[in-house]
Amino acid sequence: MPTDFQRLLPSGRAIPKTLYGYNVIDPIGEGAGSTIFLVADPKTNQLFALKHVIRRQDKDLRFIEQLRKEWDITRQFTHPGLRKGIKVNIRRKLFRITEAALVLEFFDGNTLEKQASKSLAETVGIFQQTALALHALHVLGYVHCDLKPNNILTNTAGQVKVIDFGQAARIGSFKERIQGTPDFIAPEQVQRRQMTARTDIFNFGATLYWAISRHRIPTLYNVGKKDRHLLTDDQIADPRTLDPSIPQNLSDLVKECIRMDPLKRPRDMMTLAKALEEIQTGLAKTV
Repeated sequence: MPTDFQRLLPSGRAIPKTLYGYNVIDPIGEGAGSTIFLVADPKTNQLFALKHVIRRQDKDLRFIEQLRKEWDITRQFTHPGLRKGIKVNIRRKLFRITEAALVLEFFDGNTLEKQASKSLAETVGIFQQTALALHALHVLGYVHCDLKPNNILTNTAGQVKVIDFGQAARIGSFKERIQGTPDFIAPEQVQRRQMTARTDIFNFGATLYWAISRHRIPTLYNVGKKDRHLLTDDQIADPRTLDPSIPQNLSDLVKECIRMDPLKRPRDMMTLAKALEEIQTGLAKTV
């Protein structure tokens, strides 16, 4: 059996015993340029998630900037469906930033991507909670910009936590480069147009589409540049045609969320949350 100091990350780097005064228990995830560890406060034994970024090259500085931005946003959170930031640590050597860590609340759950398929009623309930969490984010003035199955956690009690705000942006802002996940990215993200609450509604709809059908939609990013002008709403199959057990009202709602034109999508996340609550009530009556 390997000893603690011999444990390695997939990258081959040794798992540290401590980080920024916390005892490292296990790695629990990896992001773009970061590793997330489960850590414990040695004084209280309270558990936290610690997102760690090491600057190996100058280009890695952008991951530290994303971490700083995530701290600026997540420290404001009070909604239980949004993972709150606890504190940030930046290390420097000769005035040069070398690494950083963001301490976040720990939520004992798994991503939708890593879970087995749930019943339709359970799935709708998860997304109803997700919509309420994103509504709270929008009230604060931010858009997540990267909702996907890997950024929604659920636990055995059915609670939901939305995570990873490194690509979040102010409502009404414009991004200098394309950011997002190809299978869930909104058209306006690819075209670097204005970020609005309806950007998250597209990401949300693409994620819900996957959750109920296990199919991913074509987006302006994953179809390739030469075919972008050919992609229209009609070319994306209705979820119900992929799985006839999906209710028509749920299938229609998902299609509304992933309209190419942001103005044709639902107005806001609260509207979505209420619609999903009604759908879930209807599903419960049929069981």
